[in-house]
Amino acid sequence: MKLSSICTSVAAAVSLTSGALAFVPATNQHKVALSTSTTPRTTFLAGHPPHGGGDAAVTEVEAEAPVGFIDGELRGAAMRLHTRSQAPREGQAPEPSRPKKHVTTLDDYLHFLVDSQAVYQAFEDVANDLEVMGPYRNTGLERVKALDEDIAFICSEYGVARPEIGEYGNTYAKEIRKLAKDGKVPELMCHYYNHYFAHTAGGIMIGKAMAAALLDKKVLNFYKWTTPEGDVIESRKPLSLLEPVRAGIEKMAAAWSGEERKRCVDETAATFRYGGQLNSYLSGGSSPH
Repeated sequence: MKLSSICTSVAAAVSLTSGALAFVPATNQHKVALSTSTTPRTTFLAGHPPHGGGDAAVTEVEAEAPVGFIDGELRGAAMRLHTRSQAPREGQAPEPSRPKKHVTTLDDYLHFLVDSQAVYQAFEDVANDLEVMGPYRNTGLERVKALDEDIAFICSEYGVARPEIGEYGNTYAKEIRKLAKDGKVPELMCHYYNHYFAHTAGGIMIGKAMAAALLDKKVLNFYKWTTPEGDVIESRKPLSLLEPVRAGIEKMAAAWSGEERKRCVDETAATFRYGGQLNSYLSGGSSPH
């Protein structure tokens, strides 16, 4: 692949997945904006790819299924933070100024992985510490061990030193732990949902672009999941792992007061900001949030 093509694919992946790495709907029960164009047109907060159909087919099924907290209130908040280029039908945020073209380096990517691990470690720690987070322990979505292996591989294979955790990773990890310590569970769950679920969509796009550009197409463990049955899922959504977690979040939100639901929704902008800072390692330090 030509360098120019690699740079384009990397830039597109980071642009489409900026902020909270927003993603497309979970099933054909949830509305999705479809297009006849082969260019990716929509990225928004909701789950996993639709299964076939067109607008009419999706609308018919949608009428039969009530919209839950995730696909209703959380998705609406996310749409207000997407630009038209990210979500043509529903994006509302202004387009950022076009950044200078940046060629992502191995050092950029390694810093991104190290900082990402710090954030996932914070999530895993608070899941183990808080009783209310019990359903989110050992879900199979955990990424710390996989990132340990990937970082060690890159350092060994390419003869580079592991960098220290940077400002973005430290800041986000501290915020997650602070939310847990302060008992702000609705806000914490907004970050948890955005970060974990988005990695299985927009994050995979980034992984593929980085593999082609920097790792001779090697797929890192960061983009692989193992089911309880021992099946390895590589570079695609681990649906069997996501759906129980998604259902758990919906159940939790159903028990919240209106004020708690609002607090969760209102935290969406913060998830975009922190996620955008992590992604900025890959785009030359620029974040749209």
